[in-house]
Amino acid sequence: MIILETIAVAFAMFSAIPVPQPEWNGRNMRYALCAFPLIGLLCGLGWWGWAALGEVFSFPLLLKAGGLCLTPVLITGGIHLDGYADTCDALSSYADFQKKQEILKDPHCGAFALIRTCSYFIAYLALCGGVDTGARALIVMGLGFMLERSLSGLAIASFPMAKNTGLAHTFASAADKKRVRIILLILSVLLSLGMAAAYPFAGSLAASSAWLVLLQYYHVAKKQFGGTSGDLAGWFLQKAEIWMLAVLTACQMIGRVLL
Repeated sequence: MIILETIAVAFAMFSAIPVPQPEWNGRNMRYALCAFPLIGLLCGLGWWGWAALGEVFSFPLLLKAGGLCLTPVLITGGIHLDGYADTCDALSSYADFQKKQEILKDPHCGAFALIRTCSYFIAYLALCGGVDTGARALIVMGLGFMLERSLSGLAIASFPMAKNTGLAHTFASAADKKRVRIILLILSVLLSLGMAAAYPFAGSLAASSAWLVLLQYYHVAKKQFGGTSGDLAGWFLQKAEIWMLAVLTACQMIGRVLL
């Protein structure tokens, strides 16, 4: 029962999927970060389903790309994009720690948030139109959706917090950090190996790109904000996702040219 409650807490927080709403407590939040990658599994299945429908009904390229682009947003409700937009606004201010934190808390959408988010979707849509959605690529992206969430949870359980309030702090405080770090680190390694096994060259580089974005995330969080937060976690997840997709698409394009 506690396992189902833990999964429900993760889905209630990080997805738009209707689930029972258990009361959050120390028991069901202890390993909620470990259930976070399951939402990535749904994103991967969503990609697989849309690609299959596209094959059956011969979707035009733009319709196929649009469905792939929107699937993760529909499943998550855009929660991570909100953090991405807020963080882009804060980073573009080039202000000090305190001012950046104020920008993150500001409910209004700034110009740089709008510009960066629109640019993000244009790039993501273009990459979805360029990627070959064969079985190997779908496995890589499916595992990639899980990997980015596993790394995001690992960061929340490992990185210093920028403040002692907010949902990221709540999840970090409630977690059994030592065990959560071990579980998510092992899972992240296994997912990376799975990506490499499914599509040796492209999968290996895609997984490596997510780990490199994690290093950038740590540097930016520590230097620019004094620690991580929920908004920064969303910023990392979206950057890791588009970089994995970009690397996968680029590898496929290079492969077609060489062959």
